Amino acid sequence: MTAAIFRGKRRRAAAAVGAVAFGLVALSACDKPTPLATVTVGSTTVTTEAACFDEGKKLDQGALSKCMADKSVKTVKVQPGDKVRVGVDPKMADKGWLVAINAQQQTNQLKQTYTSLNGEQLFVNRMEQRFEKDVILSVITEDGVWNVKLELDKG
Repeated sequence: MTAAIFRGKRRRAAAAVGAVAFGLVALSACDKPTPLATVTVGSTTVTTEAACFDEGKKLDQGALSKCMADKSVKTVKVQPGDKVRVGVDPKMADKGWLVAINAQQQTNQLKQTYTSLNGEQLFVNRMEQRFEKDVILSVITEDGVWNVKLELDKG
């Protein structure tokens, strides 16, 4: 009788140890979540994960260019007169970040968690002196790039 009780306790203990070990292995396989960037236009908000992110490692120019060229991104429509609000994770703000439109820098390095931009001005191509119908807004830190497509909606 007592042998059966001890055998049951050993099985439960072995099962508990196995469950803990499995849980630790499963957790170690999970990637650490990347910070998010958020773009809000009017009542529409889009949150995006990084096109490229290598926490703590500076992206070289080639990687940066490749990341900003990623066009498979979420889209937000912008009407004339709209403000485009860009927000970042506090950890990103602490390190410093900037906004680029079609790989052209729009802001100096920022340390706050958000900025507001004149939506209409983001579509002006100064080189060719014309309006673009869509642009890629990139949030850039030294170790990551987040992209959102903005489409001009003339209503």
